[in-house]
Amino acid sequence: MNFDPTSTFSGEEIDTLQEVMNIAFGSAAADLAEAIDIHVVLSVPSVRVLQALELPEYIGEQIKNYGRISIVEQDFLAKFRGVALLIFPSGFGRFLIALLENDSDSWFESDPIDVLETETLMEIANILVGACISKVAELLNDVVMYSPPRMVIEDLPQIAISKNLFNQGKLAITLQTVFRFNTQEDMSGFLFLICDQESIGWLRKALDDFLKQYE
Repeated sequence: MNFDPTSTFSGEEIDTLQEVMNIAFGSAAADLAEAIDIHVVLSVPSVRVLQALELPEYIGEQIKNYGRISIVEQDFLAKFRGVALLIFPSGFGRFLIALLENDSDSWFESDPIDVLETETLMEIANILVGACISKVAELLNDVVMYSPPRMVIEDLPQIAISKNLFNQGKLAITLQTVFRFNTQEDMSGFLFLICDQESIGWLRKALDDFLKQYE
């Protein structure tokens, strides 16, 4: 079952966490827009606390309107630690390549995702995830390292999300946003930052320290 985040964090902590994520997601969007010269809009982040074993079902529900998907998965290792999942609908790589090549028809082909598409999605993920997590670490006085990103290509949502992201007997915190490219085509994806239960104690203290700067 989904937990009310306020059962784990205070209302003030939730507000602060959302503000931190707003800043981090904004930084990520700005970095991506600068890199590919396309305006990117990210939604207001939402916070959920749930049992780790419920993650696949929860994420699947969020992306239920997608058919096949591509996922870039990357661990971030710090006191604020977990995994980032960047989830794209099928064809997103071709869409991005077409944008960059200014050829709006080329991404409609049904060929399997190729090396260029994979590299494009990985680069977008590197920019978004790196900028976002780095900004969170900066704001909360942490230092972060990353594992090499892993890619799941052209799979169905119900089998693409690993059931072993975390210890299934523990809680997980999900921070998610929807990102959209400001183009004629309505293409969007999801960014999930999922932290394990071990991060909760540190995160609460870090949020408290962040608030004290403004008192």
